[in-house]
Amino acid sequence: MAASQAPTGLARRGRRLSDQETEQRMLRTAVNMVSSAGLTVSLDHISLEEVIRAADVSRSTVYRRWPHKDLFFSDLVKELARTATPTIMAAEVALIGEVFAERADWLDSPAHRQEFVAELFRRLSLLDFQMLSGSAEWRTYLALHATFMSLADDELREQVQAALADSEREHLGRVAAAWEQLAGLLGYRLRPEPGATFADLATLLDATMRGLVIMAQSVPELREHRIAARPLTAGATAGWSLPALGLVSVAWAMIEPDPDVEWDSGRIARVRHAMATLEQRSLADGS
Repeated sequence: MAASQAPTGLARRGRRLSDQETEQRMLRTAVNMVSSAGLTVSLDHISLEEVIRAADVSRSTVYRRWPHKDLFFSDLVKELARTATPTIMAAEVALIGEVFAERADWLDSPAHRQEFVAELFRRLSLLDFQMLSGSAEWRTYLALHATFMSLADDELREQVQAALADSEREHLGRVAAAWEQLAGLLGYRLRPEPGATFADLATLLDATMRGLVIMAQSVPELREHRIAARPLTAGATAGWSLPALGLVSVAWAMIEPDPDVEWDSGRIARVRHAMATLEQRSLADGS
């Protein structure tokens, strides 16, 4: 008697997927597989058959959609470019809540408020740097930027470039909005002289961080390097990482305490409530 076999393909799924569902599931599964290991200079480490099995779709539907595997990999590169830019906003929110919980006196005076901002810069910058340095998604991002211009297919190259540009704009928009919200909460504004925007600030901060992360891939000692500094002349001298010093230098050239903000009891109460909400969110995320 023949040994029983586990159902596969259509028998396992229970219904036939549409061509569109198959396409979405294949691309989503392959993106997840690449994100787990990072993107190499080529896609040779990604097997189309493995993607089919992991996506749990019909081989015949896949090969009807992509008669040649190169066609699938072209679509995969475009999908990776569309979603390549890493985000770590949740971890940043958690750290802001943590620093607030540690510095209950930061609203008491202008000096304490500046100390709080300096500590946020020091720790948030290091968090971002460490998370990006160890991120497979970040390696995918670097590989895409390093290699897409060498794609032989002109149309594919232009499509990947457009997808990367859209991803960048979306990412920078989120970063700029977060900075604008946080600056307003902490009583800061853009300096009027440069005529810059929060989008400009986000672009410069991102470029500074990315450059240091790239350098750290070949010079890993940058991860542990610290400089004793007081960049905002606030608080005690502390050990600052290069990413923190770089980012605070860029930011301080573009933002300043808002002279129109009055730190009365009403504002202090609102800020305390907003910060307490961040702290509660960080505790909930960690539970």
